[in-house]
Amino acid sequence: MKGRVRTVATVAGAFAAGIFLGPMVTSPMVKAWAQDGGRAETYRLLNLFGDVFERVRAEYVEPINDRDAVENAINGMLTGLDPHSSYLNQRSYRDMQVQTRGEFGGLGIEVTQENGYIKVISPIDETRPPGPGSRPAT
Repeated sequence: MKGRVRTVATVAGAFAAGIFLGPMVTSPMVKAWAQDGGRAETYRLLNLFGDVFERVRAEYVEPINDRDAVENAINGMLTGLDPHSSYLNQRSYRDMQVQTRGEFGGLGIEVTQENGYIKVISPIDETRPPGPGSRPAT
């Protein structure tokens, strides 16, 4: 519990520091480039994200994996837009493709998932149920 409170306090402190220190740290070149097209606020917020990221890397109670932290941040951004959006890294995307293909070797059926349960949609063409004396697939 103490570690969790410390983590929240660290992240909150990093966020506050980013708000106050972010504008002072941003280089003049980045500021000039960001002002083109009215994007100054976007780049200030990205700079804030970088500050918070660095603070968490330096002061989190345990070492963090940079890739995981960035992927979780991207996923948080997408799930914050709506509950049906999320980020899938390459491995998760491949796993999702396998899971949603709708067929499983040896069963000969098309399935879907509904409310956490697997639901049989239909048999796959050119498959048939096992005949008398045949053993079920293992």
